[in-house]
Amino acid sequence: MNTLLGITLKIVSTFAFLAMATLIKLASEDMPIGELMFFRAFFAMIPLGIWLRMRGELAGAFRTKNITGHAIRSLSGSGGMYFGFMALALLPLPDATAIGYLAPLIATILAALLLKEIVRPYRWAAVAAGFCGMFLMTLPHFSNGSAAHLLSPGPALGALAGLFAACCNGFSSIQIRKLAQVEKTGTIVFYFSLITSLIGLLTSIAVWRTPTPHEATLLILAGICGGIGQILITSSYRFADASVVVSFEYTTLVWAVAIGFLVFGDVPQPIVFLGALVVIASGLYVIFRERQISRNARRDAEAAVEPHL
Repeated sequence: MNTLLGITLKIVSTFAFLAMATLIKLASEDMPIGELMFFRAFFAMIPLGIWLRMRGELAGAFRTKNITGHAIRSLSGSGGMYFGFMALALLPLPDATAIGYLAPLIATILAALLLKEIVRPYRWAAVAAGFCGMFLMTLPHFSNGSAAHLLSPGPALGALAGLFAACCNGFSSIQIRKLAQVEKTGTIVFYFSLITSLIGLLTSIAVWRTPTPHEATLLILAGICGGIGQILITSSYRFADASVVVSFEYTTLVWAVAIGFLVFGDVPQPIVFLGALVVIASGLYVIFRERQISRNARRDAEAAVEPHL
């Protein structure tokens, strides 16, 4: 394994995804969200196709044993993309990024409910702490608690959309775990891009707004950046342990704050930073404990075998 290469690919992938989010945010004014989804998913297939071709897996990407599973994964992923783009349009980039960190914690809950996985007490404690962090992050956006305020376009609706996106993405990650047992990574990504682009097109065709050349350029680049990010993050797991790679997901907050300030002039409120740090600490604690348990299990296994050698 080449851990340093895996970490590098992960960090570069976070920048690619944030570049995608920045381009979407720049083009999102007055643009139907379904149309944004179409461009993001459809043009992501360009780098994906090149990558699969280079690996000699292009023809095999079309073959599947579980089209129903792909449909469920794509519907949940499309929901995450839809609400995520809504959050991007209505919130500062760092805020929308930080709320997205809830997805792995939500996946923990869903894994216990849907996959019957055994969730240890420390993970439940991390989930509880993460939701406390979520409360802190979203509190400034719910300063006006009226129902009209929550449903009108603005930060409160953006925060709600971010929470819905995290729930959809958490459920999507559960579906990916199921699919990964029988399907290749390229096949999972291909069907997600294909189905999501169709969903985006169908949901926006009645309100389609032809983008200007400038907007079209931004949207096409967003799709390509999203595809490159997906390839990089997939490749990173080939060179380093998942527990190592996942911990670098939180570098996105650094990029998001820098891009948000330089491009949009956004400065997150201190309480948002505090909430994000609580969520990040919860996630890193789970990663640390999982690695510790894994090391202890390997040591015990080696100790059990050693007397027989």
